[in-house]
Amino acid sequence: MELLLASVIGGLYAAGFYMMLRRSLAKLILGLALLGNAANLLIFTAGGLTRAEPPLVPPGAGAPTGLFADPLPQAMILTAIVIGFGVLAFALVLAYRAYQTVGSEDLDAMKGTDT
Repeated sequence: MELLLASVIGGLYAAGFYMMLRRSLAKLILGLALLGNAANLLIFTAGGLTRAEPPLVPPGAGAPTGLFADPLPQAMILTAIVIGFGVLAFALVLAYRAYQTVGSEDLDAMKGTDT
């Protein structure tokens, strides 16, 4: 399973970097989203893929017993998803405003408006 996820992560990173190197602003934002998802999947895979139980502490015990899943990668991924969604929404609004101002989504055309 890790090999399959490693292949998916590599594909997402490659597609993200390829999209970010294009001249289109929409492709730049899409590449940014792909890189964010690849990073989340990398953290999830690095946390370990086990069929362990949730880390619940039984009544009267001081720590979870038996094999349990590490909640840290899941918490980090949830935080990264929320932050990534906020950044993506801001980038979309910024791109839309830049398109309204310049009239093109080509990054080279936008660079020509600098003074």
